[in-house]
Amino acid sequence: MDFNLLMESWGTLGATGVISLLFGFMITNLIKSQNAQSESLDKIQVDIAKAESTSDNVQGILLKLIDRIQRESEQQNDERNRRHEAMIEALGDVEKQLSRMDGIMSRMNGSGK
Repeated sequence: MDFNLLMESWGTLGATGVISLLFGFMITNLIKSQNAQSESLDKIQVDIAKAESTSDNVQGILLKLIDRIQRESEQQNDERNRRHEAMIEALGDVEKQLSRMDGIMSRMNGSGK
């Protein structure tokens, strides 16, 4: 406010009038400030809602990714187990053949003497 205007108001209205004017000025400024704060809060609420939505989407994607990795790991373990069992079976067959060949060789060596 301008000092000259304040002095004229003081002369015309007196102390009570000036205090009333200042009170009105204060109320007007408070209302403007409150409106600005309300707009800021509304904007913050919208931003938080967007952030929560994004966070929920990311969480869902991560859970699906972890589940997929776990399933792939289980499938790889199953494949390894099947390969291991097949290899052990093949080694058993080879062992039987070697045993048979050893028997044949020992009979051949025994009959040749």
